[in-house]
Amino acid sequence: MTNLRRSFLKKLAGTSGALSLTPLVTHLRAEELSESLLQLNQLPAEEVASDEDLWRGIQQAYTVSPNIINLNNGGVSPQPKIVQDAVDRYYHLSNEAPSYYMWRILDQGRESLRMKLADVAGCSPEEVAINRNATEALDTIIFGLDLKEGDEVVLSKYDYPNMISAYKQRAKRDGIKLNWITLDIGMEDEEAIVNRYLEAITPKTKFIHITQLMNWSGQIVPPQKICTEARKRGIRTVVDGAHAFAHVDSNIPKLGCDYYGTSLHKWLCAPFGTGMIYVKKENIADLWPLIPDHAPERDDIRKFESLGTRSFAPEQAIGQAIDFHNAIGAERKRARLHYLKRYWVDQVKDHPNIQINSPLSSEFSGALCNVGIAGMDAVDINSRLFKEYKIHASPVKWEALNGVRITPHVYTKIKDLDRLVTALLTFAGEQPKQTMR
Repeated sequence: MTNLRRSFLKKLAGTSGALSLTPLVTHLRAEELSESLLQLNQLPAEEVASDEDLWRGIQQAYTVSPNIINLNNGGVSPQPKIVQDAVDRYYHLSNEAPSYYMWRILDQGRESLRMKLADVAGCSPEEVAINRNATEALDTIIFGLDLKEGDEVVLSKYDYPNMISAYKQRAKRDGIKLNWITLDIGMEDEEAIVNRYLEAITPKTKFIHITQLMNWSGQIVPPQKICTEARKRGIRTVVDGAHAFAHVDSNIPKLGCDYYGTSLHKWLCAPFGTGMIYVKKENIADLWPLIPDHAPERDDIRKFESLGTRSFAPEQAIGQAIDFHNAIGAERKRARLHYLKRYWVDQVKDHPNIQINSPLSSEFSGALCNVGIAGMDAVDINSRLFKEYKIHASPVKWEALNGVRITPHVYTKIKDLDRLVTALLTFAGEQPKQTMR
């Protein structure tokens, strides 16, 4: 085990200067890194999660600032160097003869990329289309659904704002009705969560929209039972997997949904502006593409990729991000992310002035967590975190939530979370003693 770890760290450390090397050497370094990471799969997830020596090696694969502690990976995640290098190579290649290399070379790589994404998603390549982000993927679904006046959709007040806006636009334009449900903070009762959605169903319900992992609080909504019950009633389901994919669960067919959209620049660490849409094969023909296709009613998933000219470099570099993700291993990655969340939460959760606004179990949460402090506004907490401790997070004031969203990633150092703990306990200790529970 020790020799394996030493070999792994030695090879990984060798990539530290990769950005300054020639493309050929950079490519070799990337292959060396991938080979070393693959050895990680020989170690059990529970052992890997807390192995700081091993994760210090992983951290060297990133070029994050040493002067800012980035705990807002829920917004967008940085890419490991091998992904950045791939974007550079594809971009420079495109500029040598754009119409040739973009359309005749790189565009042809989408099919193999489709297969790699489908492998991560556990579905057929004929059910996966590549686009730019979760909003574009889910808007394609929301505006492509055949809904008429009077049809009803069930959704949550904690869904993502862009999706809420899309449904509201359809309601205003097409006369559909939106039936809203809400969830309690930190729910860890699957039956209770499922019932909130089922109780909102009426004979006119056509679709249910489910955010699998809510961006505000990190709450996981298990889609399986909701999708199963919806199917029994002839209702289709849409899952927003922006924060779940490559984080807590990536197997889409297991969820049982009809449609799914996600961003790849979050937990997969793919290039900025990359996303994916999944449409169950039997539903492709009757889903209208957001950007018109020459045959919009065909049952070919490629009809959702008629985007016109776009940057092929970020799209093609998704492949390197998938390799990196697979080399760590999905279960090992999830275990590490949940471990990082519990590491800092367990040190602050019992303070009477601190409120954890997220579930804590691995079944209902991942890395993303919302924390509030009695007597303090979320904006003020966030401002002081950065001003006094150089911690970059995200303030959340939405529905019943008033706290800061903390999202570490695989490159996050334990000592950085120690600084977060110090900051939160300091802020909480300054407030009059009171219980937030």
